[in-house]
Amino acid sequence: MQENRVSRWYFGGVSSSAAACVTHPLDLIKVHLQTQQEVRMRMIGMTLNVVRREGFLALYSGLTASLCRQMTYSLSRFAIYETVRDKMKRKNKGPMPFHQKVLLGAFGDVVFPSSGFTGGFIGTPTDLVNVRMQNDVKMAAEFRRNYAHVFDGLLRVCKEEGLRKLFSGASMASSRGALVSVGQLACYDQSKELVLATGYLTDNILTHFLASVFAGGSATILCQPLDVVKTRLMNSEVQYGSVSHCLTETAKLGPNAFYKGLVPAAIRLIPHTVLTFIFLEQLKQHFGEMVVT
Repeated sequence: MQENRVSRWYFGGVSSSAAACVTHPLDLIKVHLQTQQEVRMRMIGMTLNVVRREGFLALYSGLTASLCRQMTYSLSRFAIYETVRDKMKRKNKGPMPFHQKVLLGAFGDVVFPSSGFTGGFIGTPTDLVNVRMQNDVKMAAEFRRNYAHVFDGLLRVCKEEGLRKLFSGASMASSRGALVSVGQLACYDQSKELVLATGYLTDNILTHFLASVFAGGSATILCQPLDVVKTRLMNSEVQYGSVSHCLTETAKLGPNAFYKGLVPAAIRLIPHTVLTFIFLEQLKQHFGEMVVT
């Protein structure tokens, strides 16, 4: 009999929120690059333009929405995935095979829904407000939405555009959530197991860092095309009539349009993934629930 600590259901949301506080400026620049109709600015130029026009604090526009998104989207993904993974691990007396981790992140099982699809859908309203608040700083004053905070944004979207608009891009967000869950959760678990299996490293911060870098890179490559389409749908009020319309219009800009903002997306998502898992592992080690295996 051995005692181990496992994550509590809310640890994923808390650790992702902590990571978002550090990486939010990179997320904002990524949104600005993705919503350009033509590539006029690169990452550094866009960053300097935002700071020059609005000041340094403009890089944190939409932070309340970002934190609220993490406490819905990421919390749901981690809670479902880790609950099922830990249950299966105890049942099988060993780690899940990689293909089962991928299926759990992307599609779920007969009892639990997909962690990625569910998290993406639940987090869509706050993600929409987050995208709009971030994009506001580059718009002319008369066209800005000027949401005071995430809850003001949610209420105004309901009043001005209808409840259905809050879930604009939900299909893309859910699909992206599934791919992010595969890239982050499944790939992190598998790469951590492989690193530990070498015998050169123990279950420490260096192991968590190496595994999370690989997971962040995998998630970035997998989800970038859907992330671009999701961002365009959420930022639009009437420009796109449907997901297929958005896909068609984006495709007209060329294949590279689906990978707009790839570098800042990687620069944002990889550190965010690294910080999330380092925070998560520390929470688990110091405050996790004790179980006997």
